[in-house]
Amino acid sequence: MKAPLAGIRVVDLTMVWAGPLGTRLLGDYGAEVIKIEGPSQWDLLRGLGGISRTEPRWYNRAAYFNHNNRNKYSAAIDLRQAAGRDLLLKLCAKSDVLVENYRANVMDNLGLSFEEVLEANPHIVYLSMPGHGKTGPEAHYVTYGTNVEQLAGLVSISGYEDGEPLKTGFSYGDPSSGIAVPAAVALGLRQREKTGKGVHIDLAQRENLTGFVGEYLVDYSMNGQLRSPAGNTHPHIAPHGVYESAGQDRWIAIACEDDDQFAALCHVINQDELIEDTRFSTRAARKANEHTLNTIIEEWTLKQGHYEAMHILQRHGIPAGSVLTIPEVMSDPQLRFRGAWSEQVHPDAGTWEVETPPWNLPRTPGHARIPAPGFGEHNDYVFSNILGLDEHTIGRLYADGVTADEPNVDSHT
Repeated sequence: MKAPLAGIRVVDLTMVWAGPLGTRLLGDYGAEVIKIEGPSQWDLLRGLGGISRTEPRWYNRAAYFNHNNRNKYSAAIDLRQAAGRDLLLKLCAKSDVLVENYRANVMDNLGLSFEEVLEANPHIVYLSMPGHGKTGPEAHYVTYGTNVEQLAGLVSISGYEDGEPLKTGFSYGDPSSGIAVPAAVALGLRQREKTGKGVHIDLAQRENLTGFVGEYLVDYSMNGQLRSPAGNTHPHIAPHGVYESAGQDRWIAIACEDDDQFAALCHVINQDELIEDTRFSTRAARKANEHTLNTIIEEWTLKQGHYEAMHILQRHGIPAGSVLTIPEVMSDPQLRFRGAWSEQVHPDAGTWEVETPPWNLPRTPGHARIPAPGFGEHNDYVFSNILGLDEHTIGRLYADGVTADEPNVDSHT
Protein backbone atom coordinates (compact mmCIF):
# COMPACT_ATOMS: atom_id res chain seq x y z
CA MET A 1 0.00 0.00 0.00
CA LYS A 2 1.07 3.58 -0.58
CA ALA A 3 2.35 5.66 2.31
CA PRO A 4 -0.28 7.94 3.90
CA LEU A 5 1.07 11.12 2.29
CA ALA A 6 2.12 9.63 -1.04
CA GLY A 7 1.24 12.00 -3.86
CA ILE A 8 1.53 15.14 -1.69
CA ARG A 9 4.31 17.52 -2.74
CA VAL A 10 5.71 19.90 -0.13
CA VAL A 11 7.79 23.01 -0.78
CA ASP A 12 10.06 23.25 2.25
CA LEU A 13 11.36 26.74 3.02
CA THR A 14 12.34 25.91 6.58
CA MET A 15 15.69 26.06 8.31
CA VAL A 16 17.38 24.93 11.54
CA TRP A 17 15.15 22.70 13.71
CA ALA A 18 11.41 23.27 14.16
CA GLY A 19 10.47 23.52 10.49
CA PRO A 20 12.92 20.93 9.12
CA LEU A 21 11.80 18.39 11.73
CA GLY A 22 8.16 18.96 10.77
CA THR A 23 8.76 18.60 7.05
CA ARG A 24 10.97 15.57 7.68
CA LEU A 25 8.02 13.89 9.38
CA LEU A 26 5.91 14.63 6.31
CA GLY A 27 8.60 12.98 4.20
CA ASP A 28 8.78 10.03 6.58
CA TYR A 29 5.16 9.22 5.74
CA GLY A 30 5.47 9.51 1.99
CA ALA A 31 5.25 13.19 1.01
CA GLU A 32 7.64 14.42 -1.66
CA VAL A 33 9.46 17.18 0.22
CA ILE A 34 11.61 19.60 -1.76
CA LYS A 35 13.93 21.61 0.45
CA ILE A 36 14.78 25.03 -0.95
CA GLU A 37 18.01 26.77 0.03
CA GLY A 38 19.65 29.80 -1.52
CA PRO A 39 23.24 29.61 -2.78
CA SER A 40 24.10 32.17 -0.11
CA GLN A 41 21.18 31.52 2.29
CA TRP A 42 21.60 27.85 3.08
CA ASP A 43 20.41 26.07 6.17
CA LEU A 44 22.52 27.10 9.17
CA LEU A 45 22.59 23.49 10.36
CA ARG A 46 24.95 22.60 7.52
CA GLY A 47 27.63 24.57 9.34
CA LEU A 48 26.94 23.34 12.89
CA GLY A 49 28.49 19.91 12.67
CA GLY A 50 32.00 20.71 13.83
CA ILE A 51 33.23 19.36 10.49
CA SER A 52 36.49 20.85 9.27
CA ARG A 53 35.96 23.02 6.22
CA THR A 54 38.91 21.29 4.62
CA GLU A 55 36.81 18.13 4.31
CA PRO A 56 35.24 17.56 0.88
CA ARG A 57 31.60 18.71 0.86
CA TRP A 58 31.72 19.36 4.61
CA TYR A 59 28.37 21.14 4.31
CA ASN A 60 26.69 17.77 3.63
CA ARG A 61 28.14 16.01 6.69
CA ALA A 62 26.69 17.73 9.77
CA ALA A 63 24.79 15.27 11.99
CA TYR A 64 22.33 17.99 13.07
CA PHE A 65 21.41 18.75 9.46
CA ASN A 66 21.24 15.11 8.39
CA HIS A 67 19.00 14.18 11.30
CA ASN A 68 16.36 16.78 10.44
CA ASN A 69 16.40 16.54 6.66
CA ARG A 70 16.15 12.91 5.60
CA ASN A 71 13.48 11.94 3.07
CA LYS A 72 13.85 15.24 1.21
CA TYR A 73 15.06 16.50 -2.13
CA SER A 74 17.20 19.61 -2.41
CA ALA A 75 17.05 22.47 -4.89
CA ALA A 76 19.03 25.70 -4.72
CA ILE A 77 17.05 28.85 -5.53
CA ASP A 78 17.96 32.43 -4.65
CA LEU A 79 14.60 33.83 -3.59
CA ARG A 80 15.95 37.38 -3.44
CA GLN A 81 16.15 37.49 -7.21
CA ALA A 82 13.02 37.99 -9.29
CA ALA A 83 13.87 34.93 -11.38
CA GLY A 84 14.20 32.86 -8.20
CA ARG A 85 10.86 34.11 -6.89
CA ASP A 86 9.18 33.24 -10.18
CA LEU A 87 10.79 29.82 -10.12
CA LEU A 88 9.43 29.14 -6.66
CA LEU A 89 5.93 30.26 -7.64
CA LYS A 90 6.03 27.83 -10.56
CA LEU A 91 7.03 25.08 -8.15
CA CYS A 92 4.21 26.06 -5.78
CA ALA A 93 1.77 25.81 -8.68
CA LYS A 94 2.71 22.13 -8.96
CA SER A 95 2.69 21.44 -5.21
CA ASP A 96 0.18 20.91 -2.43
CA VAL A 97 1.86 22.42 0.62
CA LEU A 98 4.31 25.18 1.45
CA VAL A 99 5.95 25.29 4.89
CA GLU A 100 8.08 28.21 6.12
CA ASN A 101 9.47 29.16 9.53
CA TYR A 102 10.95 32.57 8.83
CA ARG A 103 10.31 35.70 10.88
CA ALA A 104 6.78 36.97 10.23
CA ASN A 105 7.66 39.58 7.59
CA VAL A 106 10.24 37.66 5.54
CA MET A 107 7.88 35.95 3.10
CA ASP A 108 6.02 39.20 2.50
CA ASN A 109 9.31 40.99 1.79
CA LEU A 110 10.25 38.29 -0.71
CA GLY A 111 6.98 38.69 -2.57
CA LEU A 112 5.89 35.23 -1.46
CA SER A 113 3.04 36.01 0.90
CA PHE A 114 0.09 33.68 1.14
CA GLU A 115 -1.93 35.91 -1.18
CA GLU A 116 0.81 35.93 -3.81
CA VAL A 117 1.36 32.17 -3.63
CA LEU A 118 -2.41 31.67 -3.71
CA GLU A 119 -2.51 33.41 -7.10
CA ALA A 120 -0.07 30.80 -8.41
CA ASN A 121 -1.95 27.92 -6.77
CA PRO A 122 -5.50 28.54 -5.48
CA HIS A 123 -5.38 25.17 -3.67
CA ILE A 124 -2.14 25.61 -1.71
CA VAL A 125 -1.92 24.73 1.98
CA TYR A 126 0.44 27.42 3.27
CA LEU A 127 1.86 26.83 6.75
CA SER A 128 3.71 29.63 8.52
CA MET A 129 5.41 28.92 11.84
CA PRO A 130 7.16 32.07 13.12
CA GLY A 131 8.03 32.28 16.78
CA HIS A 132 5.34 34.83 17.68
CA GLY A 133 2.87 34.17 14.90
CA LYS A 134 2.00 36.37 11.93
CA THR A 135 0.04 39.03 13.83
CA GLY A 136 0.31 41.06 17.01
CA PRO A 137 2.70 43.71 18.38
CA GLU A 138 5.59 41.22 18.68
CA ALA A 139 5.04 39.40 15.39
CA HIS A 140 8.29 40.63 13.84
CA TYR A 141 10.52 39.81 16.81
CA VAL A 142 13.36 37.35 16.19
CA THR A 143 12.84 34.09 18.07
CA TYR A 144 14.85 30.95 18.72
CA GLY A 145 14.00 27.86 20.75
CA THR A 146 15.54 29.34 23.89
CA ASN A 147 13.41 32.48 23.58
CA VAL A 148 10.30 30.39 23.10
CA GLU A 149 10.97 28.47 26.32
CA GLN A 150 11.17 31.70 28.28
CA LEU A 151 8.14 33.32 26.68
CA ALA A 152 5.96 30.22 26.98
CA GLY A 153 6.37 30.16 30.77
CA LEU A 154 8.24 26.86 30.81
CA VAL A 155 11.43 28.23 32.36
CA SER A 156 9.55 29.92 35.20
CA ILE A 157 8.53 26.52 36.58
CA SER A 158 11.77 24.66 35.78
CA GLY A 159 14.67 24.37 38.19
CA TYR A 160 15.64 23.03 41.57
CA GLU A 161 13.26 23.22 44.50
CA ASP A 162 13.38 26.65 46.15
CA GLY A 163 15.89 27.78 43.52
CA GLU A 164 15.95 30.14 40.57
CA PRO A 165 14.18 29.34 37.31
CA LEU A 166 16.44 27.45 34.91
CA LYS A 167 16.40 26.92 31.18
CA THR A 168 16.09 23.27 30.27
CA GLY A 169 19.01 21.54 28.62
CA PHE A 170 16.92 21.22 25.50
CA SER A 171 15.18 23.91 23.44
CA TYR A 172 11.70 22.40 23.60
CA GLY A 173 10.12 25.14 21.50
CA ASP A 174 11.64 23.69 18.32
CA PRO A 175 10.75 19.99 18.48
CA SER A 176 7.32 20.59 19.99
CA SER A 177 6.43 22.85 17.07
CA GLY A 178 8.03 20.47 14.57
CA ILE A 179 5.89 17.60 15.78
CA ALA A 180 2.81 19.82 15.37
CA VAL A 181 3.49 20.31 11.66
CA PRO A 182 2.01 17.02 10.36
CA ALA A 183 -1.21 17.65 12.28
CA ALA A 184 -1.46 21.22 10.99
CA VAL A 185 -0.82 20.10 7.40
CA ALA A 186 -3.35 17.27 7.71
CA LEU A 187 -5.98 19.74 8.91
CA GLY A 188 -5.15 22.06 6.03
CA LEU A 189 -5.42 19.28 3.47
CA ARG A 190 -8.73 18.20 5.01
CA GLN A 191 -10.11 21.74 4.80
CA ARG A 192 -8.93 22.04 1.20
CA GLU A 193 -10.69 18.78 0.41
CA LYS A 194 -13.94 20.10 1.86
CA THR A 195 -13.81 23.64 0.41
CA GLY A 196 -11.66 23.30 -2.69
CA LYS A 197 -9.75 26.40 -1.58
CA GLY A 198 -6.26 27.08 -0.31
CA VAL A 199 -5.71 27.82 3.36
CA HIS A 200 -3.15 29.75 5.40
CA ILE A 201 -2.24 28.17 8.75
CA ASP A 202 -0.53 30.33 11.38
CA LEU A 203 1.37 28.08 13.83
CA ALA A 204 3.05 30.30 16.42
CA GLN A 205 5.82 28.33 18.11
CA ARG A 206 5.43 30.32 21.32
CA GLU A 207 1.74 29.53 21.65
CA ASN A 208 2.32 25.89 20.80
CA LEU A 209 4.77 25.47 23.68
CA THR A 210 2.57 27.38 26.11
CA GLY A 211 0.21 24.41 26.03
CA PHE A 212 2.93 22.37 27.73
CA VAL A 213 2.40 24.35 30.96
CA GLY A 214 -1.39 24.20 30.75
CA GLU A 215 -1.96 22.83 34.25
CA TYR A 216 0.00 25.72 35.75
CA LEU A 217 -1.95 28.26 33.71
CA VAL A 218 -5.27 26.77 34.77
CA ASP A 219 -4.18 26.58 38.41
CA TYR A 220 -3.33 30.27 38.36
CA SER A 221 -6.46 31.22 36.44
CA MET A 222 -8.79 29.26 38.71
CA ASN A 223 -7.05 29.49 42.07
CA GLY A 224 -4.62 32.38 41.85
CA GLN A 225 -1.85 29.92 42.76
CA LEU A 226 1.57 30.69 41.32
CA ARG A 227 3.89 27.71 41.55
CA SER A 228 7.64 28.04 41.88
CA PRO A 229 10.28 25.59 40.57
CA ALA A 230 10.00 22.25 42.34
CA GLY A 231 12.75 20.13 40.84
CA ASN A 232 11.58 16.56 40.30
CA THR A 233 8.90 16.72 42.98
CA HIS A 234 5.13 16.81 42.46
CA PRO A 235 2.76 19.31 44.13
CA HIS A 236 0.75 16.61 45.87
CA ILE A 237 2.38 13.21 45.35
CA ALA A 238 5.29 11.57 47.17
CA PRO A 239 7.45 9.69 46.53
CA HIS A 240 7.95 11.40 43.20
CA GLY A 241 11.51 11.97 42.11
CA VAL A 242 14.80 10.72 40.76
CA TYR A 243 16.94 8.53 42.99
CA GLU A 244 20.60 7.64 42.72
CA SER A 245 21.34 4.00 41.98
CA ALA A 246 24.42 1.77 41.88
CA GLY A 247 27.12 2.71 39.39
CA GLN A 248 28.65 5.96 38.31
CA ASP A 249 26.04 8.68 37.76
CA ARG A 250 23.14 6.25 37.42
CA TRP A 251 19.60 7.17 38.42
CA ILE A 252 16.04 5.87 38.49
CA ALA A 253 12.74 7.78 38.52
CA ILE A 254 9.98 6.56 40.87
CA ALA A 255 6.46 7.92 41.28
CA CYS A 256 3.76 6.44 43.54
CA GLU A 257 0.31 7.79 42.78
CA ASP A 258 -1.72 6.06 45.50
CA ASP A 259 -1.60 4.02 48.69
CA ASP A 260 -1.47 0.67 46.89
CA GLN A 261 1.58 1.64 44.88
CA PHE A 262 3.27 3.00 47.99
CA ALA A 263 2.53 -0.21 49.89
CA ALA A 264 4.05 -2.22 47.03
CA LEU A 265 7.14 -0.01 47.12
CA CYS A 266 7.50 -0.50 50.86
CA HIS A 267 7.34 -4.26 50.37
CA VAL A 268 9.97 -4.24 47.63
CA ILE A 269 12.46 -2.19 49.65
CA ASN A 270 11.82 -4.28 52.78
CA GLN A 271 10.22 -1.42 54.68
CA ASP A 272 6.70 -2.75 55.28
CA GLU A 273 6.54 -0.91 58.60
CA LEU A 274 6.35 2.39 56.70
CA ILE A 275 2.83 1.55 55.55
CA GLU A 276 1.46 2.08 59.08
CA ASP A 277 3.92 4.84 60.02
CA THR A 278 1.88 7.99 60.58
CA ARG A 279 4.53 10.00 58.75
CA PHE A 280 3.76 8.11 55.54
CA SER A 281 0.36 6.44 55.95
CA THR A 282 -1.52 8.99 53.79
CA ARG A 283 -0.69 10.90 50.64
CA ALA A 284 -0.67 14.20 52.54
CA ALA A 285 1.60 12.78 55.24
CA ARG A 286 4.04 11.41 52.67
CA LYS A 287 4.22 14.79 50.97
CA ALA A 288 4.82 16.55 54.29
CA ASN A 289 7.68 14.15 55.11
CA GLU A 290 8.98 13.78 51.57
CA HIS A 291 12.66 14.41 52.27
CA THR A 292 12.79 11.77 55.01
CA LEU A 293 10.99 9.30 52.75
CA ASN A 294 13.34 9.97 49.86
CA THR A 295 16.35 9.18 52.04
CA ILE A 296 14.86 5.80 52.98
CA ILE A 297 14.08 4.94 49.35
CA GLU A 298 17.53 5.93 48.17
CA GLU A 299 19.15 3.59 50.68
CA TRP A 300 17.61 0.80 48.60
CA THR A 301 18.15 2.24 45.11
CA LEU A 302 21.86 2.80 45.81
CA LYS A 303 22.23 -0.97 46.05
CA GLN A 304 20.50 -1.63 42.70
CA GLY A 305 21.42 -1.04 39.11
CA HIS A 306 19.03 1.43 37.49
CA TYR A 307 17.77 -1.14 34.95
CA GLU A 308 17.48 -3.82 37.63
CA ALA A 309 15.57 -1.51 39.97
CA MET A 310 13.17 -0.50 37.20
CA HIS A 311 12.30 -4.09 36.35
CA ILE A 312 11.85 -5.08 40.00
CA LEU A 313 9.55 -2.14 40.70
CA GLN A 314 7.55 -2.52 37.50
CA ARG A 315 6.91 -6.19 38.25
CA HIS A 316 5.18 -5.01 41.43
CA GLY A 317 3.08 -2.38 39.63
CA ILE A 318 5.19 0.61 40.69
CA PRO A 319 5.75 3.32 38.04
CA ALA A 320 9.51 3.51 37.61
CA GLY A 321 11.94 4.20 34.80
CA SER A 322 15.69 4.12 34.37
CA VAL A 323 17.32 7.44 33.55
CA LEU A 324 19.08 6.34 30.37
CA THR A 325 22.14 7.83 28.78
CA ILE A 326 22.24 8.23 24.99
CA PRO A 327 24.23 4.98 24.48
CA GLU A 328 21.71 3.18 26.70
CA VAL A 329 18.81 4.58 24.69
CA MET A 330 20.45 3.37 21.49
CA SER A 331 20.86 -0.15 22.87
CA ASP A 332 17.64 -0.33 24.90
CA PRO A 333 16.02 -3.77 24.35
CA GLN A 334 12.47 -2.36 24.25
CA LEU A 335 13.34 0.07 21.49
CA ARG A 336 15.35 -2.56 19.63
CA PHE A 337 12.44 -4.98 19.80
CA ARG A 338 10.11 -2.38 18.30
CA GLY A 339 12.48 -1.48 15.48
CA ALA A 340 13.03 2.05 16.69
CA TRP A 341 16.33 2.38 14.83
CA SER A 342 17.26 1.95 11.21
CA GLU A 343 20.52 2.28 9.33
CA GLN A 344 21.07 5.30 7.12
CA VAL A 345 23.78 5.46 4.46
CA HIS A 346 24.90 8.88 3.21
CA PRO A 347 27.39 9.36 0.36
CA ASP A 348 29.28 12.09 2.23
CA ALA A 349 28.46 11.60 5.92
CA GLY A 350 28.82 7.82 6.08
CA THR A 351 26.64 5.24 7.82
CA TRP A 352 24.82 5.65 11.10
CA GLU A 353 21.60 4.70 12.87
CA VAL A 354 18.60 7.02 12.98
CA GLU A 355 15.29 6.76 14.78
CA THR A 356 12.44 5.40 12.70
CA PRO A 357 9.27 7.49 12.19
CA PRO A 358 7.40 7.76 15.51
CA TRP A 359 3.85 6.81 14.52
CA ASN A 360 3.55 3.10 13.84
CA LEU A 361 0.90 2.54 11.18
CA PRO A 362 0.70 -1.24 10.71
CA ARG A 363 -0.15 -1.30 6.99
CA THR A 364 1.59 1.89 5.85
CA PRO A 365 4.49 2.52 8.23
CA GLY A 366 6.80 5.45 7.70
CA HIS A 367 10.31 4.82 6.45
CA ALA A 368 13.68 6.55 6.46
CA ARG A 369 13.82 6.06 2.69
CA ILE A 370 16.59 8.39 1.61
CA PRO A 371 19.31 10.29 3.50
CA ALA A 372 19.36 14.05 3.84
CA PRO A 373 20.18 15.64 0.50
CA GLY A 374 23.45 17.21 -0.47
CA PHE A 375 23.22 20.90 -1.28
CA GLY A 376 21.42 21.36 -4.61
CA GLU A 377 21.60 17.62 -5.19
CA HIS A 378 18.26 17.47 -7.00
CA ASN A 379 18.39 20.69 -9.01
CA ASP A 380 18.06 18.76 -12.27
CA TYR A 381 15.07 16.77 -11.01
CA VAL A 382 13.22 19.88 -9.84
CA PHE A 383 14.05 22.12 -12.78
CA SER A 384 13.80 19.53 -15.56
CA ASN A 385 11.35 16.88 -14.39
CA ILE A 386 8.93 18.93 -12.30
CA LEU A 387 9.14 22.37 -13.92
CA GLY A 388 9.98 21.21 -17.43
CA LEU A 389 12.75 23.77 -18.02
CA ASP A 390 15.09 23.26 -20.98
CA GLU A 391 18.88 23.10 -20.74
CA HIS A 392 19.35 26.66 -21.97
CA THR A 393 17.02 28.08 -19.33
CA ILE A 394 18.64 26.04 -16.58
CA GLY A 395 22.07 27.16 -17.75
CA ARG A 396 20.91 30.77 -17.50
CA LEU A 397 19.82 30.20 -13.90
CA TYR A 398 23.32 28.97 -13.03
CA ALA A 399 24.99 31.84 -14.90
CA ASP A 400 22.88 34.43 -13.10
CA GLY A 401 23.47 32.92 -9.67
CA VAL A 402 19.82 32.00 -9.21
CA THR A 403 20.92 28.44 -8.53
CA ALA A 404 24.14 26.59 -7.80
CA ASP A 405 25.45 23.09 -7.18
CA GLU A 406 27.54 24.23 -4.22
CA PRO A 407 26.78 26.78 -1.52
CA ASN A 408 28.61 30.04 -1.18
CA VAL A 409 30.57 29.03 1.91
CA ASP A 410 31.77 32.58 2.51
CA SER A 411 28.21 33.68 3.24
CA HIS A 412 28.27 31.72 6.54
CA THR A 413 31.49 32.29 8.44
